[in-house]
Amino acid sequence: MSPRDDIPNLSGLDGEGSVQVHQDANLKIEGAKVFSVYGKGGIGKSTTSSNLSAAFSMLGKRVLQIGCDPKHDSTFTLTGRLQETVIDILKSVDFHAEELRPEDFVTTGFNGVMCVEAGGPPAGTGCGGYVVGQTVKLLKQHHLLEDTDVVIFDVLGDVVCGGFAAPLQHADRAVIVTANDFDSIYAMNRIIAAVQAKSNNYKVRLAGCVANRSRETNEVDRYCDRVGFKRLAHMPDVDAIRRSRLKKKTLFEMPDEEDIVLARAEYIRLAETLWRSVNEPPVLPTSLPDREIFELLGFD
Repeated sequence: MSPRDDIPNLSGLDGEGSVQVHQDANLKIEGAKVFSVYGKGGIGKSTTSSNLSAAFSMLGKRVLQIGCDPKHDSTFTLTGRLQETVIDILKSVDFHAEELRPEDFVTTGFNGVMCVEAGGPPAGTGCGGYVVGQTVKLLKQHHLLEDTDVVIFDVLGDVVCGGFAAPLQHADRAVIVTANDFDSIYAMNRIIAAVQAKSNNYKVRLAGCVANRSRETNEVDRYCDRVGFKRLAHMPDVDAIRRSRLKKKTLFEMPDEEDIVLARAEYIRLAETLWRSVNEPPVLPTSLPDREIFELLGFD
């Protein structure tokens, strides 16, 4: 008998000792290409995700971005405001989802990008996996995934617990945002291990990483060469990207300054690369033990 969908899996399906909460098989996202964006906390995942969503939309794709963070600011630059979270909206109707309309929890942002903020449980009180599951369930109930080409999950920090690894159960490819420093690459190494564990039982595979807020990429490239990973893009530490967030806009709505034009082109190239990646062989890196990553990057 298969495990119930609302209790932890103790069968070892997701690895020895796993207590992963499994999503209902009926909630599988079909048709769209699904990407999950991970990385160290504060590394710029939401900025990357929103500009990537905008880039996909500029390529004519129908895009849905799902923010998976209690901070609920993933779609801030796409919509120009903080959205109410799915979990808070469901609580307001005592979890009677049939009372909700799509406009209650979906906001249309820049260039038609559909924006959803899943939110998260109050600190220390619940599992992020449940929140992700309820969000996908709600989207399917309202048929909002049927006319979507791209779904982007923007996932909280570098947490690799079962709950916040839940978007990996839906994703085709995982993308890691990093910087050219030890802490970011260390987090990336852990996320690679988490994705590889998930790939044993789910379709998710790694696409590669984005070097963000970094003048150079030498440390990222050194790590990628060592483990067999791939750098997909480089977003330099330019003030235009910071200013775009302050103005509540994506780069595609900013003036045509040289840095902005170059950054837009890099996001378009990244979107094109990711679109192709789902139909190409995935990268298969091998994460490093802690001692080895310290020896590679942590000391002179």
